[in-house]
Amino acid sequence: MTGQEFVITCFESGIHHERFQIGPSECGPLAGAEHWSVQATTLCGGESHGVQVVTINNGMTELSLLPTRGMGVWKGRYRDLPLGWQSPVKRPVHPSLVDLHDRNGLGWLNGFNELMCRCGLAFNGPPGQDEGTAITLHGRIANLPAHRVVVRIDSTGPGTIEVQGVVDETTMFGPALRLRSTVRMRAGSSRVDFIDEVFNLGGNETPLSLLYHINIGQPFLEEGSENIVPYRELAPRDPHSAKGVTKHAVYGPPTTGLPEEAFYYCPVADGQGWSTAVLKNKAATAAFGVHFQTKQLPCFTVWKNTQSLAEGYVTGLEPGVNLPNFRAYERKQDRLPKLAPGATYRSEFAWEFADNTADVATMVDRVKTLQGTVTPVVHNAPQPGWSPSGDA
Repeated sequence: MTGQEFVITCFESGIHHERFQIGPSECGPLAGAEHWSVQATTLCGGESHGVQVVTINNGMTELSLLPTRGMGVWKGRYRDLPLGWQSPVKRPVHPSLVDLHDRNGLGWLNGFNELMCRCGLAFNGPPGQDEGTAITLHGRIANLPAHRVVVRIDSTGPGTIEVQGVVDETTMFGPALRLRSTVRMRAGSSRVDFIDEVFNLGGNETPLSLLYHINIGQPFLEEGSENIVPYRELAPRDPHSAKGVTKHAVYGPPTTGLPEEAFYYCPVADGQGWSTAVLKNKAATAAFGVHFQTKQLPCFTVWKNTQSLAEGYVTGLEPGVNLPNFRAYERKQDRLPKLAPGATYRSEFAWEFADNTADVATMVDRVKTLQGTVTPVVHNAPQPGWSPSGDA
């Protein structure tokens, strides 16, 4: 990407801006949006003290990124629609306050409130002992800070705004991985592109675990909402999820104490490998679309957590290189890509939003086109090779 570059944080150069802001007055107008901006600030107070937030506004869509938390996305807005969900964890939590080993390896949940967080990189899925090593829920990357964050503005064409962050997940006598995350928005567009590159900095071949936990709440999620995914096969993760498999695509109201469900998909893609999953509200007046490159992210999970609003009423549309099972199980199924020393793994996905029936219909029609003549197979029970419950 050509254009102007601004460094917000760079450990090597000793650069860090507690406050940063650019817009048309600094960079000139972008053809696609009269008003646009990139702002960075560092939060103060409580468990958020020291968390850096970088907010991109392209004139139509706004996203708040969290470099301190693995370049996750805290929340956002598309026109008048809020993007995100209401977690019991109300504010971004500084990683220094998250003990991943708390609650028998479930401590990751103590900081979980983002619209999108990465699960990985060395491992994800549930906690446990893997070859003598205690691994924790969903890995380390979401609780590691970026050591370099830059903004790039390209004023050619409609204009493009890009934020890139670099996060290292390394350890002595273990995996040495680097994430370079790029978030790209065209001025005045409803689409956001994500490009991740994971580098193996170490001297040994290293398996990669990576899943994108994209968490969506109201107003897209409500009683009567529906997820629409093109797929060849679908299977519930466990016996409890199997009880709801006939209603896997629809959502009920917030219900106190209702256990979570998860469904695994073998998605259908177009000739270039792109697939699309959509969550739309009951009236089909609002939709959240996730486009993902299945050559890089071949697995797809829908997580349904329709507990009460206070407990976190949310659903996840989750593309990944693997399914969110225990690492040893995924390794046995040969779903973990192996990165040779110096190798890079690239993954791409995008979000798209709609706030009217016509645009929602366009999104849904894309999914129907992908489904085409492929007859979807719904398994009523967990399947062998898909989850440990299927092998039991």
